Amino acid sequence: MRSQNRRHALATLAVATSALLIGGTAPAQARPAPPAQIAPLGADFLWGVAASGYQSEGHAPDSNWSRYVAAGKTEDPYDNSVDFATRYRSDIELAAQLGVKVYRIGIEWARVQPRPGEWDENGFRFYDNIIATIQAAGMRPMLTLDHWVYPGWEVDRGGWGNAGIVEDWLTNAHKVVDRYTAADPLWVTFNEPAMYVLNETRHGGISPLAAPAMFDRIVQAHSSIYDYIHRAQPGAMVTSNVAYIPAAEDAINGATIMSRIAGKLDYIGIDYYYGLSPDNLAGMTNFTELWKNPLQPEGIYYALEHYSRAFPGKPLYIVENGMPTENGLPRFDGYTRADNLRDTVYWLQRAKADGMNLMGYNYWSLTDNYEWGSYTPRFGLHTVDVLTDPSLTRKPTDAVPAYVNITRNGGVPRDYHPTRAPKPCSFVDALASCADPVTIPN
Repeated sequence: MRSQNRRHALATLAVATSALLIGGTAPAQARPAPPAQIAPLGADFLWGVAASGYQSEGHAPDSNWSRYVAAGKTEDPYDNSVDFATRYRSDIELAAQLGVKVYRIGIEWARVQPRPGEWDENGFRFYDNIIATIQAAGMRPMLTLDHWVYPGWEVDRGGWGNAGIVEDWLTNAHKVVDRYTAADPLWVTFNEPAMYVLNETRHGGISPLAAPAMFDRIVQAHSSIYDYIHRAQPGAMVTSNVAYIPAAEDAINGATIMSRIAGKLDYIGIDYYYGLSPDNLAGMTNFTELWKNPLQPEGIYYALEHYSRAFPGKPLYIVENGMPTENGLPRFDGYTRADNLRDTVYWLQRAKADGMNLMGYNYWSLTDNYEWGSYTPRFGLHTVDVLTDPSLTRKPTDAVPAYVNITRNGGVPRDYHPTRAPKPCSFVDALASCADPVTIPN
């Protein structure tokens, strides 16, 4: 069975809710003419890379996802993914060579608490070593407490369908926070809560009827650990990142999570991948070959603008962004990873120049990994042929030198022009992004 990962789900939700476009509101004033030159993002901007635990580590302990794989609910077997568990030092060095300042990882609950009430010191030392290596390389860790994976023993208790999971989750999270506040990390509590709930429903972790309760429990857990982190780490920066849903962000992420934790967010974490416009609605229905889904780099500007309006003055961070290819092959539309990265960064610079409080950007991901059931979609700056290359060699894509130049110079050159013009009508921010679209200089 082909697994529909989170980015398939994003596309599904975008199309399914396109009727909500009529609810969008346009900006009060027309946009000014685009600047002939754009300023760099500055020395304090946080360039980064992102990964998760289960998707990249390999050697996975018993968890909900190891059971989904064993039950045949995925396209490819997991094996040891890209084996970050034994190659983390060299992978972190690859990130350092990019010149980035932030390295996002997940602390896998299943690895540090293999049984109720029992903690695995070897599991914690594993993350101790990873975090120390990140710091020694001159980067700041961004730690995710829950990237969709929980222990097998929690599965046996009913997973997120069991009200007791909140207490269990917090017991683990307290241990993790106590151990790693000294590293001054950026914190992500839950990765993409709406996608988490959707995937748990789709894979049988919970029944559809239990979805509202899972949202309630995520809100409860986030709110509690937010307060705990701030007691342990004064000045901490904590978020729960959302997978931005073109055309329907408020109806999905806004209603289910963001409005409910608005007072307990120190920065707004946004994952942006795909756009939506009148000429590509049909393309968004291709759920099994997401490398064919249309990219819209200027959509990242609209996503940032959306949350600038929703949370005035609040720092914004692109926690994930990237582009898929099929097994590392060139895309059908000829768009290269390097050009997509440079075009995207141009729009980050435009957003910052237009007053949006953008603090950082993570590329998803440093290497290819296990995309929730399949090794076919490739998002890595370094590609890895898991199924055909036993050596798991990291092969740099054209985006590696492009990112090095970006981090060195604070963005693309002042006179950079995107390789692709923005859509004359975009639905990323509902009607607001269609009624008054961004433009580029002639």
